[in-house]
Amino acid sequence: MLVNDAISTTPSADHLVPHIPGVIFQLYRSHCGQMRFSYLEGGGESLKHIDRQQLATDANPLIKQLTDSDHPKIMSAIERSAKAMLPLSTRFRLPFPEDRPRWITVSAKPEPTTDGVCWNGMMMDITDQVAEEQRLRKLCDTDPLTGLPNRRKLMMHLNHLSALSARHGTPLSIMMLDIDHFKRLNDRWGHLEGDNVLKKLATQAQTLLRSEDMVARLGGEEFMVVLPLTPLQQCHKLADRLRDAIANYDFGVGAGQVTLSIGVAEYRCGEPLDSLMTRADQALYSAKDIGRDCVCLLP
Repeated sequence: MLVNDAISTTPSADHLVPHIPGVIFQLYRSHCGQMRFSYLEGGGESLKHIDRQQLATDANPLIKQLTDSDHPKIMSAIERSAKAMLPLSTRFRLPFPEDRPRWITVSAKPEPTTDGVCWNGMMMDITDQVAEEQRLRKLCDTDPLTGLPNRRKLMMHLNHLSALSARHGTPLSIMMLDIDHFKRLNDRWGHLEGDNVLKKLATQAQTLLRSEDMVARLGGEEFMVVLPLTPLQQCHKLADRLRDAIANYDFGVGAGQVTLSIGVAEYRCGEPLDSLMTRADQALYSAKDIGRDCVCLLP
């Protein structure tokens, strides 16, 4: 009797599918590229605002509409899977009416048919996972005090821009910034006020420079600015404008109490980035030797 009861209460697949946190599907694509979902069932919010009937008859237009900017990526993944008969694995953003888009991951196994390919697989909502990935990535790339990119993010960006500069022969310059007598400021006003100066400087630098320029904190009171498509002389002018604005800004410790020494250098095609940064650093030290609150350059 107990055995019979256990069998009778075992849930069927039809009962379980609506309650799983995802969508089970079967996608068919003909050799001419026509697609349709011969099976599409599951739970969660994913299917509530989707025309299942259209997906079952002609999925191409709706797939393009739903995946939006991710559509080329989705189609490339489907094409690769169909050609090599390898598992389909990708992710895309699914828009929702009156709500933020949801991130969906797709995993499916292809099987050849007489006139096309059929995938059996599953789609899962991974929005919370993607949000956590983005949060952790931001923590890895961001200076916690100022909110600016940190050295790691800066070097990735500089590597990318130097490769573009070398490939296309376009100019690229950097500024090395250091707050003058920062230790004296900390000793007089305290470290909390010193931290406020660093945060205000970060905000002001972003406001005063161009949107395409990256301002990053290297550590302590030292910052760097990366200026794409900018030759040395133009970088020098921008640096002097920034220096002057900071010298005349009231950071709450008295006007003119916070000044910058700035060294600038232009990237030489094929030059190691360590060399570029060393030259900018040398220019910075020259600015300090001259008397601070000035800009020096190394051609």
